[in-house]
This record gives sequence, C-alpha cells and structure tokens, in this order.
Amino acid sequence: MTSFDLSYDYRCPFAKNIHLHVIAALNAGADFDVRFVPWTMSQGYKSEGSPDVWDDPAHDPDLLSLAVSTSIRDQQPEFFLRAHEALFRARHERAIRLVTMDEIEVVLAPLGVDMTKLRDDLESRRPHQVIGESFEEFSKFEAFGVPTFVVENDATFVRYMQPPTADAKGSIKLIESIVNLIEAQPELNEFKHTRLPR
Repeated sequence: MTSFDLSYDYRCPFAKNIHLHVIAALNAGADFDVRFVPWTMSQGYKSEGSPDVWDDPAHDPDLLSLAVSTSIRDQQPEFFLRAHEALFRARHERAIRLVTMDEIEVVLAPLGVDMTKLRDDLESRRPHQVIGESFEEFSKFEAFGVPTFVVENDATFVRYMQPPTADAKGSIKLIESIVNLIEAQPELNEFKHTRLPR
C-alpha cells in the first residue's frame, strides 16, 4: 500500500490537478492510503499582528470550502471523495467562488450530503480548529503551498500542470511515480522544467 498525506486549498489550480488524479486513481482501485489535509493559503497573507485566519470570522468566506470539506471528511466520509472532486471542479471549471453556503449547497446537495449536519458542524467552528491544527502540523515541514505530499515524514511540494484524462491507469502511474521519487530520492531538492511543454 502507498501511504501519504496530501494538502489542499480549493483556490489552487495545481492542487486541483493533483487531487483529481488521486481521486481518479482511488476510484479505479488504487491501493493508496491517503490522508487529505486542509491547508489555507490565507494564513501566509494575513496582516502582521492579526489573529490566525481560522480564528478570525472576517476570513470565514475564504475558508468556507476548506471548512466544509473538513466537516465532510470527518463526519460524512462516505461522501468525501465525490464532494472533494465536485468542489475543485466547481471552483476551477464552473467559476463558482465557494465563499457562501448558497454556492456550496448548489454543488453538494445533489450528492446527498446532509447539509443540516454540515451547517451545525460549521457553526461549532470545529472544522476551523482542525484547519488550524493541520496548518500548524505542516509548519514543521516548512510547507509553503499546495499540494504538498508528506511521505514518511518527508514533505515535497509538487506542481503538476495537467488534470487527469479518462485513463485512470495513467493517474495511478503518475501518483505512484511521484511518491516513489519522494521515497527514493530524498536528496533531490528541486526538479523543474525550464519551459512548459507545448
């Protein structure tokens, strides 16, 4: 079994690409043990001296989709993969900002997610606390963006340029190759093409 943690923020197109590959691979039966970890880009842009964004209601719209997915992951896990994919696609393919519950409900209600249970959890602010804990956990790796893989206590940021195709085997192969490279070459600090493929 291939085990790893993988961070996300729905605003990032590179997180979208990698997470859709992981979802496609899992749906195709890949033997991956994945822990999906919410990580907010907003924390790095907060004003000096202001509260952490997960403790500041002024940032709730920016954190809403993360808080929603965290709630589903923890309390309605049978819906998580479908909700996770739907939220990424809504943000990047349908230009839905995901900053209001009305926008969120349009995306999630058709999947069968219990919206009352979800709203109650959000009102408790438990998901916001989890987001804060996840951010602090990834701080020990000096994480600076999403998606970041953590494999055997080694964190690696990965920017992959293409979403999955209909060939789920390609997604399985991609994720396996990334994780295998992280495991086999911990000394490889940076590997970047100088030009984008045409």
